[in-house]
Amino acid sequence: MPLNIFDRLVEVDDESDTNELKPSLAESWNVSEDGQTYTFRLRAGVTFSNGEPLTSSDVRYTLERLITHPDSYAADIAAEIRGAERLHDGLADKLEGFKELDDLTFTIELKEPYAAFLAELSTPGASILDEDTTRALGSRFGTSAETTVGTGPFLLTEWDRHQSIIMTANPTCWAGIPHCPGLHMMFYTDHDPLRAMYANGEIDILDLDKLDMTAEYFLHGDIYLKNLIRSPRVGITYIALNESKGPLGDTRVRKALQLALDRQTILQACTGGRGIVENGIFPRGLAGYNPSLEAIPYDPEAAHQLLEEAGYGEGFDLTISCNASSTQSTRDLLRLAAAMWGKIGVRTTIEELDDAGFIAKRKAGELTCYTATWSADYNDPNNFIYTFFGTAQNSAGRSLCYSD
Repeated sequence: MPLNIFDRLVEVDDESDTNELKPSLAESWNVSEDGQTYTFRLRAGVTFSNGEPLTSSDVRYTLERLITHPDSYAADIAAEIRGAERLHDGLADKLEGFKELDDLTFTIELKEPYAAFLAELSTPGASILDEDTTRALGSRFGTSAETTVGTGPFLLTEWDRHQSIIMTANPTCWAGIPHCPGLHMMFYTDHDPLRAMYANGEIDILDLDKLDMTAEYFLHGDIYLKNLIRSPRVGITYIALNESKGPLGDTRVRKALQLALDRQTILQACTGGRGIVENGIFPRGLAGYNPSLEAIPYDPEAAHQLLEEAGYGEGFDLTISCNASSTQSTRDLLRLAAAMWGKIGVRTTIEELDDAGFIAKRKAGELTCYTATWSADYNDPNNFIYTFFGTAQNSAGRSLCYSD
């Protein structure tokens, strides 16, 4: 919803394969030689859906709200701006690093150079809000069609939480009126009826991404191939190993577990071959991706030798955690990995935890091993490095407990 009803200063160019940033509400910007000061120029004539003009003050308010709102989940977007910490702690009433030069021009000064800053401004959390409306509505802002005001291509018409969203074309959108008059987005937790609904013409667009093996019906044969639109996910599915848990603190043990996995077989068996085996933590499409990394081989003999060197020639016990809401393909992945590790003497137990227990245990750094998928929030390697390894708290919160 934020991507359709609101706009950001910059956007990812999704019409090309570059994933580069392009102007949006900001028609231009430049960065000082020291990398700390950004000067933005807003587009003239942009209005919110209530008719109010977009100004530099709205941008300032949006960033300050990100930092100070008690329910903000995207404060990191503005955390690198000078004075953000003082504003958050109540030691200042304005964001020191933001300067309004005129209604359409402003500067943002960072506390130090930060290469990912522009990319972070393209994320949904950085959607620009109308200051006066948002202030006046307070906690009611964004809770209904009447209280949702943006500059984007669509207007919120109806919202039934967890069920559906209806949006209509914004006739005053600065970028032009959308090609379709509206969108009706429906959300289902049960995949079973979706196949029939699409076949009967009740659904115009069906997102196959989360349908697990149900998607196979549409991906094979020649019935629906002409209808398919494919786009690579800038993300990676991984198996996490907690370095604070016994043998997993030894690099040789972790490498042995890696070498013992036939990843291509897992990919084929669990996703019908959809996807590509990667050789690093950066997925293709991400800035900084290195296509020349040495391939990670499937070599159970070398894996067993590493366990011998580490003093675990007789193997060891390993608990693998699974979320109760996991898809069938996730469960299959874990079972296959367990079977492959068994061949080098690792004795595995797969435990199933309810959603709340799984998340709480992971956040406490207590999960020994599990699988998950991470997709880029913004196109910069910082979104992977910082998220998983940037601080001891981040790493523990993912139950990686990386020590350096």
